Amino acid sequence: MAYIGKSPSFGIRQRYYFTATGGETSLSGTDDNGLTLTFSDGTYTDVMLNGITLVAGTDYNTSTANTISGLAALSASDIVEIVVYDVFSVANTVPSTGGTYTGAVSYSAATTYNGDVTYTKALQGNTQSISHSSDTTLTLDFDTYQNFIITMSGDITTLSNPSTESEGQSGFIVFIQDGTGSRTLDALDTDYETVNAGGITLSTAASTTDVVPYIVVSSGRILLGNILQAFA
Repeated sequence: MAYIGKSPSFGIRQRYYFTATGGETSLSGTDDNGLTLTFSDGTYTDVMLNGITLVAGTDYNTSTANTISGLAALSASDIVEIVVYDVFSVANTVPSTGGTYTGAVSYSAATTYNGDVTYTKALQGNTQSISHSSDTTLTLDFDTYQNFIITMSGDITTLSNPSTESEGQSGFIVFIQDGTGSRTLDALDTDYETVNAGGITLSTAASTTDVVPYIVVSSGRILLGNILQAFA
């Protein structure tokens, strides 16, 4: 539904004043104040002649774009006031008192909930699939992703400190051996901590999968749980 009125951020009504020189039957272009007459829908236009409201379709028409036509010939010094209302539509909204979203909702910034939140569908953390193809270090992006699936066709020489983790974040890291196998995780950087400082030793058989859960307890402390090995 379309509405007319005042917007909280800008005015949507524009007045134009034309002083006749005599004989005009249409008005357009620049008015007495240097404003150019413009309207997108003549339905939302009012016209007054010397303070008297004219009847649309009878006393004038808006058939020509940005033009008031069909006027009875004006007399010199007649004042024509034209009021143009912009049109806007109210988007689908959910009131602050509550409501229901029936489609997908995306958030591009942090969102705070002060009450209970109930989900009727499963939640999925953003998961990154990584193809690690050479014997190099690897840095995980904890700011963008919650879970990581790493297919290894080369060794991870060091799982490097990320600097993007957030306290309370948790998820999993999956290591998948390629068809050759024997790919290794050689070292963990200082942000990663393991049970009894025992490190992480991956399965080496071809095409096997290991799963490592994690939780971030503070910036610079990513606790890795016991590795679940050799899914195949």
